[in-house]
Amino acid sequence: MKRPSLSGLRRFLRVSDWALYMAALVLLVALSLHLAENANAPRILSGSDPTGRALLGPLTPFDPAYVVDAPDRVVKVSAGTAFSIAGEGRWVTARHVVENCKRPALKVGEGQAVAAAKRLALHADIALLVTDQGPPALPVQLVNTLEVGQLAFHPGFPQGQVGEVSSRLLGYDRLRGRGRGVAPERVLAWAEVGRTEGLDGTLAGLSGAPALDQFGRVVGVTIAAAPRRGRIYTTAPRAFSLAIQGQAGLAGVQLPSSVTVENYGQVADELRRDLSVAQVVCLI
Repeated sequence: MKRPSLSGLRRFLRVSDWALYMAALVLLVALSLHLAENANAPRILSGSDPTGRALLGPLTPFDPAYVVDAPDRVVKVSAGTAFSIAGEGRWVTARHVVENCKRPALKVGEGQAVAAAKRLALHADIALLVTDQGPPALPVQLVNTLEVGQLAFHPGFPQGQVGEVSSRLLGYDRLRGRGRGVAPERVLAWAEVGRTEGLDGTLAGLSGAPALDQFGRVVGVTIAAAPRRGRIYTTAPRAFSLAIQGQAGLAGVQLPSSVTVENYGQVADELRRDLSVAQVVCLI
C-alpha cells in the first residue's frame, strides 16, 4: 500500500486551515449582522394612509382668514421642517431653511399654507417663525442633560415627504459656517441608526426638524446630515436655549410615556397629523 507523501500531507493541512479560517469569517460576519442595531421605522404604520402619508388630523388650529391657497405652482417645496414651541403661533426651524425666503409659510393641508414672519438667530442655525395662532406645542428641554450614546428621534419631511430618522449621540463637533466669513458653529454630532423604511439617500428637507429625546422633549434642532458618513447634526444645547429664550410656551402635545425605536414612527405621524411638526415652504 502506497503511503502519502509528506508534501501531500502538508498541502492537505494548508487547505484544511483555509477552510477553518473561512468558516470562522462567515460566522463572525453572521454574528455582527445579527447584533447590529436596527432602529428603522416601518414604511406604513397601522392607521396611516396606504400611500404612507399621515391621516388627516383635526381641523386646522389657524383662523381660516390666514390660510391661503398654495398650489404647487406658487410654492417652493424644497425648504424644510418646523415645529411648534408655543400654541400662540411660535415655531422653530433651521435658519438656512428660511434665510433667503421672502415669504416663508407652513403647509397645513393639501394646497394650503399659513404665512409666517421670520426672526433669524445671529450665532446659530436657528430661526423663529411667527403665525397667528398655532397647534399644540412640543415640550422643550432647555437644561443640558444629554449623555453620549442616548437616542434621539427626528420627525419631519426628508425629500419633501413624511419620514423620520433615529440616531445616537456621539458628542460635540463643529460645522463650517454657512456664508462667507461666518465662523464655524459648535454642534452635536449623532450617528444615524435608523430611518423610515424605503427612505434612501439624502435627508434634505429634514433641516429644522426637532430632535426628540426618549421622553419626547426637544433637545435641539436638526440642521444638517451627512448620509454617507451616517451623521446627523443638531444645534448645541446652549445655542438652542438662547435662541428660544422667552418664546417657548406650555407643552400641549400628548405623547406616550416614552419614545422608543419601536414607536417613534407612529409618534412622528401623530405630530405631523396635529401640525405640531409641519413642512416649511416658500411662497413664490
